[in-house]
Amino acid sequence: MIKHIHLTAVTLSLALFCARGIWMLLDSAWLQRRWVQVVPHVVDTVLLASAVTLSVLLQQYPFVHGWLTAKVLALLAYIGLGTVALKRGRSKPVRAAAFVAALLVFAYIVRTALRHNPWPF
Repeated sequence: MIKHIHLTAVTLSLALFCARGIWMLLDSAWLQRRWVQVVPHVVDTVLLASAVTLSVLLQQYPFVHGWLTAKVLALLAYIGLGTVALKRGRSKPVRAAAFVAALLVFAYIVRTALRHNPWPF
């Protein structure tokens, strides 16, 4: 059940990030809606909690298992790029590039998770 919660949170997190990224590119007023500012944080909290729970239940830990270490480090990169894409980028081209880079890092995280290999491609 925890794995299904985790995978659902992954899907919702990606969907919300894509929506927010597109709205940012279009200068949409949707970005200012209260639920758009709150729901992604709730989903990401569920995602993190389910990831930690899975790690403990499966006894697979970052800095012990290489693929999981790669996922955690890539997650930090994804968060940083997402912040630049949605908030901190100084111009729209910078934000757009960070948005695309964040999506590529997300793909790396998913592929690493599926293959249990830090070199998934």
